[in-house]
Amino acid sequence: MLKRMLCLLMAFSLVALPLTAKESKEAERLDNCGTVLKEILDIPDDIPSDLLDKAECVIVIPSVLKLAVGFSGSYGRGSMTCRTGEHFTGPWSAPAMMRLEGGGFGLQLGGQATDFVILVMNPRGAKAILKSKVKLGADAAAAAGPKGRDAAAASDVTMRAEMLTYSRSRGLFAGVSLEGSTLRPDNGANESLYGKKLTADDIIRKGAVAVPPSGQEMVALLNKKSPKNLSDPTSLKG
Repeated sequence: MLKRMLCLLMAFSLVALPLTAKESKEAERLDNCGTVLKEILDIPDDIPSDLLDKAECVIVIPSVLKLAVGFSGSYGRGSMTCRTGEHFTGPWSAPAMMRLEGGGFGLQLGGQATDFVILVMNPRGAKAILKSKVKLGADAAAAAGPKGRDAAAASDVTMRAEMLTYSRSRGLFAGVSLEGSTLRPDNGANESLYGKKLTADDIIRKGAVAVPPSGQEMVALLNKKSPKNLSDPTSLKG
């Protein structure tokens, strides 16, 4: 009997250890998202506060692995959080894990370790990316986000974009074009992080899980910096 129990414990440990390692990896990535977002929002000439206040969602893709990007197969992993409620007017949600894949962003940025922040500016863009893979520039209009005081002088094209994209590379912060890249929910990472199968929509729109400890910095920061959605209310009901 004892021998059988030991065998069962050993078998369980072989299964549990990889799952724990995966959970730890995703938690570390999510924690890094919070650190990167704080550092970027602390930059004096950073993402304009009036744009953040009109964003329905924020996506952070940190360069955790210091990948040498610049090839079509390159990708980054990060997370996305949105304002809760039917019309995106509530507090920021638990984060869902995301992937940024392909495109020419690596070539533009010289293959350096790069952090990305993407503001999702309307419900249509938010709902699209929560459901499936979205190609920037094709499935969703995207533009390099204006910085600091440049927001007031931003072009009509920028203001009509569903997503505004920013980067930080070699210490430099700038709006950057990510057209041709794709964004999609990382369901495997979500399962590893939360311990059960969940879609991004379950996490963000349906409130199926609470904010995990590793996501609290990111969510608390956004609730502090942008507690209310200041978009035109009629734009949130489409």
